[in-house]
Amino acid sequence: MTRPTVYHIPVCPFCQRVEILLSLKGRREDVDFRMIDITEPRPDWLLRKTRGTTALPVLETADGRVIKESLVILRYLEDIYREPQIAQADPYRRAVENMLTTMDRDFIAAEYGWLMNQDPQQRDGLRENMLKQYAQLDDFLLEHGASGPFLFGTFGWAETVFTPFFQRFWFLEYYEDFELPAAPRYARVREWIEACVADPAAQQTTREEVIKLYYDYACGAGNGALLPGRRRSSFALEPDWRARPWPPRNKYQQPARDAELGL
Repeated sequence: MTRPTVYHIPVCPFCQRVEILLSLKGRREDVDFRMIDITEPRPDWLLRKTRGTTALPVLETADGRVIKESLVILRYLEDIYREPQIAQADPYRRAVENMLTTMDRDFIAAEYGWLMNQDPQQRDGLRENMLKQYAQLDDFLLEHGASGPFLFGTFGWAETVFTPFFQRFWFLEYYEDFELPAAPRYARVREWIEACVADPAAQQTTREEVIKLYYDYACGAGNGALLPGRRRSSFALEPDWRARPWPPRNKYQQPARDAELGL
């Protein structure tokens, strides 16, 4: 190989982080992207490269070395493509970025935990937990951030980490009828989210794509797993998601069949 290769999954938010960073640097064309079908077992050649692990994205350097974990890949790309610098140069501001990005774990767990929930009785508690995550982000931005809309003036490192998951928030709007309340305690984080999802560097996916591909997640089957009675995953590469009908919104009813989903 003459340049790095990223092995990725379509519409995966962790993979999208890498694309966003490269877009911000104007380096998207300097890295090859090779798509992996999540509905099929990982190919043997890829498992040999990753030493048996299946999580993506994975970056293979031009000289054949392998780097795993999206945040580690971001740091590597930031180091080899130094201009423009996306992470903050000032040590304190960089520390603030890092403190914010460590909050992603609980945010992501709350978001996906609610999406995959199959018990209607749990919805209120999951909604409150999601609101708690947004309130914590709002408090952090008020304490440490600039006046807005971004953490430090422009779309940067923290935005790169969080934006793909703000865009996956679309599946909670659709399948759980969840909206961030129009209350003062969420005003700063709402401003941040709206600016992040609208940024030109973060347009790798759309609301329609997220909702259609994540239907099986909403029914409790993640990472390309098949629901009972189904032969194809909603993450299947074909037919193209644009040609499929919108899935049913009520995730607590009998899951749709392949034909109903255009599969």
